[in-house]
Amino acid sequence: MKTIKDSLYTITVPTPYAVGDVHLYVLKGERITLIDAGVRSDEAWEAFRSQLAGYDLRPEDISQVVLTHHHPDHVGLVEYLPNVKQCLAHRAASPWIDRDDRFSSRYVSFFEEFYRKNGVPEALIDKLGEAPEKLKEFPVFTLTGTLKEGETIPGHSDWEVIETPGHAQSHISLFSKEDGVMIGGDHLLYHISPNPIIEPPFHGNERTRPLIQYRDSLKKLFRYNVKEVMPGHGPRFNNAEEIIRKRLSQQEERADKVYSIIEDQPSHSFDISRKLFPRQYKKQYPLTMSETVGQLDFLEERGKIYRERSKGVDFYFISEES
Repeated sequence: MKTIKDSLYTITVPTPYAVGDVHLYVLKGERITLIDAGVRSDEAWEAFRSQLAGYDLRPEDISQVVLTHHHPDHVGLVEYLPNVKQCLAHRAASPWIDRDDRFSSRYVSFFEEFYRKNGVPEALIDKLGEAPEKLKEFPVFTLTGTLKEGETIPGHSDWEVIETPGHAQSHISLFSKEDGVMIGGDHLLYHISPNPIIEPPFHGNERTRPLIQYRDSLKKLFRYNVKEVMPGHGPRFNNAEEIIRKRLSQQEERADKVYSIIEDQPSHSFDISRKLFPRQYKKQYPLTMSETVGQLDFLEERGKIYRERSKGVDFYFISEES
């Protein structure tokens, strides 16, 4: 695929995660830039090198990396690339990549308090001690700079940064105004709705509300004439507005289901997650809790529910006004 100034190539590499393969994109223009970097594994590296050679390129040719967000299936191969002079992402990615001495303790302490407040059993909270071990999935590298709303990618002046937080606080999308192509990372996928994931508030003290952010980021795209989406996972597509409206509607339908659960009986978040995700709530409780708390944030913002704390746990009730 060729955009106005750059050639845009797609590379797809495997991951060990349930989401499946991840797409990387190579921009060939004033400089050769890799957008996202897959997962850190020899299997992904071999797939990357093989497909890159099909475009008559080598890993040594890549001088710049831009990350749509900090998740391990999007950053893994950065440390494999020998000639990268510049690696850029949103500033919210920095704590996850730098991982200073306090990172692990801040991560664990935030989630211990968060999960207890939301009714998660201690047996599950105890597994937070495994979190520092999972950080080994991240490669070792350093950001050389950051990108923010309205800036363009160095060497590729037709690609504008759109801040799209929600799935991750660090999430950005890249838009080529002249031809309407958006490299969307995990912000907008054709086949599934990305999970807006709870993160520790590394910048400031207040917990973010990722589902509310995600909905705002989706609606923001209505201001852009997006003709084609090049996503992080799944097929590329050209009906962005239709998919956005579908995702917003699906979230509202799930919020209605959460409202019905509370209407039947005031509950805390973990009990609600068990009813929403009866098969996944134990094995995938960080994701199911993010989704559940996101719906509660959404309902609370709309004045449909309110919460009261009892013995250190937040319980949700139907608002009289609703």
